[in-house]
Order: sequence, then C-alpha cells, then structure tokens
Amino acid sequence: MECLKLIASAEFPEKRIGYLGLMLLLDERQEVLMLVTNSLKQDLNHANQYIVGLALCALGNICSAEMARDLAPEVERLLQFRDPNTRKKAALCAIRIIKKVPDLAENFINPAAALLKEKHHGVLITGVQLCTDLCKVSPEALEHFRKRCTEGLVRTLKDVVNSPYAPEYDIAGITDPFLHIRLVRLLRVLGQGDADASDLMNDILAQVATKTESNKNAGNAILYECVETIMSIEDNGGLRVLAINILGRFLSNRDNNIRYVALNMLMKAITVDSQAVQRHRATILECVKDSDASIRKRALELVYLLVNESNVKPLTKELIEYLEVSDQEFKGDLTAKICSIIAKFSPEKIWYIDQMLKVLSEAGNFVKDEAWHALIVVISNASDLHGYSVRALYRAFQTSAEQETLVRVAVWCIGEYGDMLINNVGLLDIENPITVTGSDAVDIVELAIKRHTSDLTTKSMSLIALLKLSSRFPSCSERIRDIIIQNRGSLVLELQQRSIEFNSVIEKHQNIRSALVERMPVLDEATFIGRRAGSSPAMVSTSNSASLNLPNGVAKPPAAPLVDLLDLSSDDVPAPSSSGGGFLQDLLGGVDLSPGLNQTAISGTNEAPRTGTDILLDLLSIETPPAQRSSITDILSSSQGDKSPVASLGEISSLPSLSTRATSAGATSMMDLLDGFAPNPPMPGNGPVYPPIVAFESSSLRITFDFSKAPGNPRATAILATFTNLSQNIYTDFIFQAAVPKFLQLHLDPASSNTLPANGNGSITQNLRVTNSQHGKKSLVMRMRIAYKFNNEDILEEGQINNFPRGL
Repeated sequence: MECLKLIASAEFPEKRIGYLGLMLLLDERQEVLMLVTNSLKQDLNHANQYIVGLALCALGNICSAEMARDLAPEVERLLQFRDPNTRKKAALCAIRIIKKVPDLAENFINPAAALLKEKHHGVLITGVQLCTDLCKVSPEALEHFRKRCTEGLVRTLKDVVNSPYAPEYDIAGITDPFLHIRLVRLLRVLGQGDADASDLMNDILAQVATKTESNKNAGNAILYECVETIMSIEDNGGLRVLAINILGRFLSNRDNNIRYVALNMLMKAITVDSQAVQRHRATILECVKDSDASIRKRALELVYLLVNESNVKPLTKELIEYLEVSDQEFKGDLTAKICSIIAKFSPEKIWYIDQMLKVLSEAGNFVKDEAWHALIVVISNASDLHGYSVRALYRAFQTSAEQETLVRVAVWCIGEYGDMLINNVGLLDIENPITVTGSDAVDIVELAIKRHTSDLTTKSMSLIALLKLSSRFPSCSERIRDIIIQNRGSLVLELQQRSIEFNSVIEKHQNIRSALVERMPVLDEATFIGRRAGSSPAMVSTSNSASLNLPNGVAKPPAAPLVDLLDLSSDDVPAPSSSGGGFLQDLLGGVDLSPGLNQTAISGTNEAPRTGTDILLDLLSIETPPAQRSSITDILSSSQGDKSPVASLGEISSLPSLSTRATSAGATSMMDLLDGFAPNPPMPGNGPVYPPIVAFESSSLRITFDFSKAPGNPRATAILATFTNLSQNIYTDFIFQAAVPKFLQLHLDPASSNTLPANGNGSITQNLRVTNSQHGKKSLVMRMRIAYKFNNEDILEEGQINNFPRGL
C-alpha cells in the first residue's frame, strides 16, 4: 500500500521509488494490482515523458491479463510517441501484452510494421522482436509481415551488414551484432514454409554467411543464427551446403561451446542434407575422442545418425579402435551405440559376429543383456557359421576371459557346438584350423564356473554347458560330474538345485540324457527382434495386472500362480545373494510383492527375508528367527498344479538351457529324476460344512469367507473370499494380499476382477487354499491388506482375521 501511495504522488522521485517497489515486491498474481491500474493509466497519459517511461517499465514487468486488456490502447498509442526511448519501452510492453492476451495481437500489427522503418537501433531492435512475437501468436500477423515487410527487412539487414564503422554500435569490429541476430531470426520465421519469402532472403543470407568474420564470438553468434535460418527456410541446396560447411569450421574451433552448438545443429541438418554432413565425418569422429564429456556424447549421437549401409564398416572400425583407449565412464555409451550400429546395418552375419566379438573382447562388461542375447540368436540362425563362431569364441576366451558377457556367449556356444570345436567342422578359408580336445573344451567351462568374478548367470550357464558336454564327450563325463557336484553345497539355491539335478541326470538317467541335452532348435530371429522392439512380446499372465516375459518368444500356457512363483526358469528372476540369504525371495522367483499383482501368495519362511520380502514381515508383524534351510526336496515338494518339474531345469536369464523336445517317456523318467514328486491332486469341492464369517468390515468394504474341506484331507481348507463395496464410488485396481504364519501354507488364485462396483451392485470373488500343518493344535490366523484406487488416489486397508471357525 505504501508503494501505491508513492505511485499516486505527483512528483517524479516518489513515483520512481513507488514503481520500483511495485516491480520488486509484487507480481501479476497479487490482487492489490487491481488498485494500481488507474494510476498506470493516468501516468501513461502524463505530459512528462519520463513518468510515461516509468509506467511502461512497470507495466512491462508485472502486467496481468486484466491490466493488459485495460491498458492496451494507451500502449498502442505510445508506439507512435515522438520520443524514441518511449517508443522502445512501449514496444517491449506490447510484447508482454500480446503474450498475456494473444487476442490483442491484431491491434499491434500496423504499429509494429511501422517500427521496422526506424533508423534508431534501439527502437528498431525492439520493433523486430515485437514483430517476431506477433508472428508466433497470430497467423494473420505472420501473413501480413510476409507480404509487406520481407523486402524491407532484407534491405535493413543489408544496410546493417554493409554499414561503415559506427562506434556507438560496434562490437569486435561488427556493427550491432544484436540487431543482426534479431533481423536474421525474424527472417527465419517469415521464410519458414514460404518459398517466395525464402527466395527474397537467399542473397542477403549468403552475404552474411560469407562476409561475417568467425574469429570473434560476436561473428560466430551471427553465423550460427544465419546457419539456423538457412536450415529452416525453404529448400536452397547451395545455401545449405554453405551453412553445413560453416558448422564444419565450428567443429575445428577451440571453444567447446562453439563445437557443441555445431554438433547440435548438424544433428538437425542431417535430416535435410545428409550428404553434406557426411563430408565432415572425419572431423565429427575426432569429436568423439574429445576430452569434454558432453561433446563426446553429442558427437557419438551424431555419428550414429551418420551410419548407413555404405559406410557402416569404416565407421564401426573407427569406433571399435577408439573403444580400446576410451575412458571407462564413456565405454558404456560407446559400447551401446556400437552394438546398435552393428545390429542395424550389418551387411552379413559373419561380419556381425566378428564385430560383436571384438566389442565383447574389448568391453564385454559394458555390453547390455539384449546385445549378447541377440548375438546368440544370430549364431543360432547361421547354421553354416556354427563351427566358425565357436572357434572364434574359444580363441577370444583365451585372451579376454575377464569380460563377463564374452564368457557367457563362449560357454553357451561350447555347450551347443563343442563337438564342432574339436572336429574343426565348417572350417572357412579365412581361418586356420586349431587343435582342441574335449578336455580343453571342458577346461574353458570349468574356468568360467570357478572364476571368483563370475556371477550367477555365468555359473548357471556353465553348469548347463557341462551337462551338454557330458553327452557330447562321453570320455569326459566323469570329470564333468566331479565339477558339477562341487556346487551341491552352494549357498546359492539356483546353483545347488542345478548341481543336484544335473548330477542325477548323469548318474541315473543315461537313457534320456541325449534327448534332454540335444542341440537347441533354431531361435526365431524375427520373434526376438519383435520382442526387443516391444512390438510382439511373449507374455504369460500371472494375475490380472502382472506378467512375466518368456525366453525366446516361446509361449507357455498359464499355470497356477504358485507354480509361477516357484518357477525359477523365468527370465525375470534376479540373482539370489551368494550369502545364502533371501530364501523367500528364492522361492518367490523374484516376483515383486508391491501392489500391482492382483493376488499375492505368501507362505512362511525359514529365515528373515530381505528386499522385496519386507512386506511379509510388515503383514505378519512378527520377527522370524533364523533356522535351518529347507532341503531342495522340501522346496520341490511344495509344487502344485500340472506343471512338469522339468521346468526347474530351465535357463537362467532369457536363454533356454535345455532342449524341451524330450519324449513323453523321457518326461516320465524326468519325474523319476525328481524323486517322484508328482503334482498334488486337485481337492474335491465337497466336504464338511462350516459357517461363513465376515472376515473384515469397514465403512466402505466388507469381506466374507466361505469354507469347504475335502474328505480325507483335514489339513487343507478351501476359502471363497467375496469382496463387496459398501460405498457409492467405484473402486479400481483392486488388490487383495494375505500372509500367514510358518505353520500354514497359503495359495491364492487370481481374483475374478480388479474393479469393484459401487453400492454392492456386484462383487469380486477370489479362491484361497490354506494347509494347516498343526491341524488340531493351532487355529487358522491371517493378516490381510487390501489396496484399491478411488478418484486416482491409492487407498490401503489392513486387518487381522482371528475368528475362523474351529476345526479348520
């Protein structure tokens, strides 16, 4: 209010302080500004031009939409004021007004066009900026300026370019570079999409591009704007080549900023004239090796855009050579781009394999999973290159065994094509034969499995390769078995399970081994590419809102949720901790317990879980003491549903490990391998009758449980949960989660829906199965959590059920 009092004063000093306070202390959102509108109107009409300037300055800084509508006529009139400083301030104020109220733009078209004829540079530069902003908010203004002002602007720019030395405007020997840049920007707006306007400005743009000196920053700024204008207006091949050559000169500049903006502009230019950009390929490649990280990354992106079928080989060669000496922090980005280039533009499969092996040998630890998966798919499809590939990988392993992904691909190929390795099958003219024995091949895999740096994926793939080699090289079978059984006591459940099962295959099941470990069928390259692109992912649903990727595009019929939870062959399973912890995480196969699954089956665990299983402790509200780990037999005996246990021999990561083309007799034998643990038979629906209970009730939700038992199996109880919405609002993304103590086993089927109608007009049902190992001694108890969305808000309700009927 003190500012308003000062503004209302008649004296200039008071007004100046008042307007200064107004601009610093308030903004357009303050309601008190409504009180100052009348004072502003009076000052805009004041006889003193300095007071008019104060009002224009304040209006240009804090003008709101309402003030703009009220005071636009005064600002429009002041654009023709006698004093140039006032006209300049009025133009700046008009820019703010049309941004706040675009509908007022048409009122300023003619006054703005008149400003373009000004001789005073201060007024001219603001007039040019006003015209530029008018073109952006008003198509009518754009068309008006194109037809009536383009020629005048070209003349003005020519006068500025050719003007003699003027000390008041000179910067580094260039007359008013700021006006240069504003004029070129306005010409860009006018020429974009209009061939006639573009023709008018071609000559002056060529003159600016050739006459402007590039040894000063002011000159480089003008050249950059000129290049951007040339690339934006309608087609003129000669001018564009000139512009791209200017950018090429920028790339040789010592200033990092200039090189960076040149790379940015070349990325835009490549879509317009790729041939002209290709001529600067060598300079761009040098920028990839620059010491500045941002320039390296931008240059690498530009090189990626430059690659085509004709230059892929020399460019890839250059990038791989640089990969050998590049900084560690840059290897990840560089490797990803090289792998993408090889996959996208590879002219032939042998070249693809050779280049990928070079990348794996130099920076295998930086190669992403999908890249080495793709290499295996390509090798699998190139039947005439199987021998060449396995020999090349064998040689690469000798020199680069520290590269994890190289080891994985080598182990996979040796397991599949080990016989070709020792027999020199498919020898090409370009390679020399090598002498490798079956024992040498086993040495490679043994080294991979015993390296302390090998992770779970590598060790698991190595075990599978050993099992396959035991069939390929019968003479090494005993040695292979000795290596396999060394992992029987592994603290990592995955390795322990594989070791025990594979040892059983070698010892007891010679009759099915050859069928079980025969070569993988050719992996479908098209399906794999589709999965990578996200166009045809192979999915299997485990609930209404969660799904798991399946390896190699192989469709698998939906299985019972508990079976999926216990399935360790999914490619979504994370590596369990080598310390032996996270036992529940092993059992659950890495399935996320956070809301997002429509149902979650959580059983008791023998030791404190970690990470994703923290929710279990939260649900049970108890501390679980450490205890002895369950044996593999206990784990396997908990499998339910009709899924064959052969799934537990599945592939780690997303590559299938064993051929699944075993005969039905072989499948039966495999059941024998797992000590005859057949799937549990389904429970009949009839049995003793128990009264239903209201398990949970709040003001918005009711849950009822109906119970049934199968005759002859008193420990197992089937529960039908019915969820009813008591409110007037529809609940979406409905999720029910439950947890039970260790002496109970719980399994949840998928819910009938994830949308719960309002006012009890319908319900959601879900089947639960509980097995009570302490039947007759302890009653059922359960904690539950219900999550749903209402008006895009996540709602969470929890409760404990203690009122189960006796005898369950």
